[in-house]
Amino acid sequence: MKLKLDWEQFTTRSFLRLSILAFTAIVSFYLGKHWSDDSSSLTFFSTTQPSPATSPSVAISPNANLSSILPQNAAPAPPPLPRKVGIVDEAGSMRTNFSSDFALGAGIDGESDGAVGNETSDQVGSAVKFKVDKFEVCDEKLREYIPCLDNEEAIRKLESTERGEIWERHCPSKENSLSCLVPVPQGYKTPIPWPQSRDEVWFSNVPHTRLVEDKGGQNWISRDNDKFKFPGGGTQFIHGADQYLDQISEMVPEIAFGKHTRVALDVGCGVASFGAYLLARDVLTLSIAPKDVHENQIQFALERNVPAMVAAFTTKRLMYPSQAFDLIHCSRCRINWTRDDGILLLEVNRMLRAGGYFAWAAQPVYKHEEPQMEAWKEMENLTTQMCWTLVKKEGYLAIWQKPLNNSCYTSRDPSLAQPPLCDVNDNPNDVWYVNLKACISRLPENGNAANVSAWPARLNEPPPRLQEVQMDSIIAKNELFRAETKYWDDIIDGYIRIFKWKKLQIRNVMDMRSEFGGFAAALINQGMNSWVMNVVPTSEPNTLPVIFDRGLIGVAHDWCEPFDTYPRTYDLLHASGLLSKEQKRCNISSILLEMDRILRPGGLAYIRDSKDIMDETMEITKAMGWHNDLRDTAEGQYASRKILMCRKPMSRS
Repeated sequence: MKLKLDWEQFTTRSFLRLSILAFTAIVSFYLGKHWSDDSSSLTFFSTTQPSPATSPSVAISPNANLSSILPQNAAPAPPPLPRKVGIVDEAGSMRTNFSSDFALGAGIDGESDGAVGNETSDQVGSAVKFKVDKFEVCDEKLREYIPCLDNEEAIRKLESTERGEIWERHCPSKENSLSCLVPVPQGYKTPIPWPQSRDEVWFSNVPHTRLVEDKGGQNWISRDNDKFKFPGGGTQFIHGADQYLDQISEMVPEIAFGKHTRVALDVGCGVASFGAYLLARDVLTLSIAPKDVHENQIQFALERNVPAMVAAFTTKRLMYPSQAFDLIHCSRCRINWTRDDGILLLEVNRMLRAGGYFAWAAQPVYKHEEPQMEAWKEMENLTTQMCWTLVKKEGYLAIWQKPLNNSCYTSRDPSLAQPPLCDVNDNPNDVWYVNLKACISRLPENGNAANVSAWPARLNEPPPRLQEVQMDSIIAKNELFRAETKYWDDIIDGYIRIFKWKKLQIRNVMDMRSEFGGFAAALINQGMNSWVMNVVPTSEPNTLPVIFDRGLIGVAHDWCEPFDTYPRTYDLLHASGLLSKEQKRCNISSILLEMDRILRPGGLAYIRDSKDIMDETMEITKAMGWHNDLRDTAEGQYASRKILMCRKPMSRS
């Protein structure tokens, strides 16, 4: 009897244990299935749309919703990636209590469930293979083509051109977009390297003599056999830029080139000698001018390997954020600053950092003829109403300083408070196709942007305006900033060691998706003799204020449209996560053709992106005649990212 009871108890216990084990297995299966369905990807920027109460940081292009020129083809969905990451904080501890849309390196972000196809595609198993016909070379007349500035059809239809509308962006329709390879001038040579290029460039690379004829007597430029020479002069500094810069330093020592003043804007720059000579004083100057009768002045600047781009004061805001520049300079820039209630000088005020300086060298400063004296009086009245302080007027140069806060603005007599303060809802960092406003941009009450560190400390310190970037991460932005800087430092160090970057001619660089500017900062930290145009896509949070606060330069841009620069501008194009991010909005072929247009012959393109987009990208670059080398990242062959290293050929048959 006892044996029977023991056997019954044993079988009962065994049944219970088996039942519990089976139940646990079933529950585990369903829990595992539930969590495995979470396909949240680790991304650099959020793809979620802001709520109606929250305005985007940067306006979206009017052309953002245009359909692709080429047909759409589905691509395999990427494997799910965890959204949570850990990061080392200032105390050296690993933190995981934040959710961020920043993925350091940004190549694993933006993998989408659709890819832009090419002319034909073949489905083989689960893979999509692309075939792209070889691109033809464009007609010779497109040798200097800037698509959005050379749209003659749109320019002819303008209702008015009196405020410079002719120099604004008028992008061609998708039917008329660039579909060929911009030709190279006959006899084109590898550009003369920096710093020699400051003083001379090859005539065959920029074969235009109009500036020599117009400005040769002002010490701008001369021709010497097969080269153009640049003596370093300008209309108002005929004896040379160095002497002129010494004069500015003596007039206002607080400008402190290379320390307090790091980032400058030169308006109506000519051949950019002002900015070229400031580089030796550790000042990074962005030189701008329209594509006007002084043909190709920006092209000369870029051939000299000096930071420059085509831009003009017309009816739209320039593509730079508020409080971007420590110094803004205009030497005989032929701009009527007081027209339309001072709307153009108010745009200068928007871009000028609190406490920054505006230097104006022009005839009204020193001439005593009645028209010039009247123009000076108008300038005096306007700057006084804007609360600028005339720090020094000497010879043909006047220098003003912008206030540090709003106290002067708010203390003005209400009946005389013109120009008015901008509406409290106006975002001074919204710049993409935004009209100019005849009002004074408000300064932040917390003093952000006025309190940046001196150079070079500001390069690697998280600036206060970092906290204003609209992104999912809130409490860990400083840690993300430092981690991104460290990430690119390590990668650039590897590029220098393995690919011998310092032995290559890499001077003019564009980072096409710049995030916090970590790539550009790493080039400086690693001792590369380069400058970087940091591009912040308008489809992503606006980090441009952070980039400028670091002492770097950049611009807002929508890669569904062409960029405002001449062909053959850059030695290196860096695109990290750009194509996979933009493939839902833009045509990948159009982006790559634009890259070909602005890349110098013999130049490099490093495309760091999702492996799912690499086959298509390689087919397009091969069709453009580029030489490709696809490599694994340091994460190994099974990583979600690859690096496509490309070189554009020196010539095309």
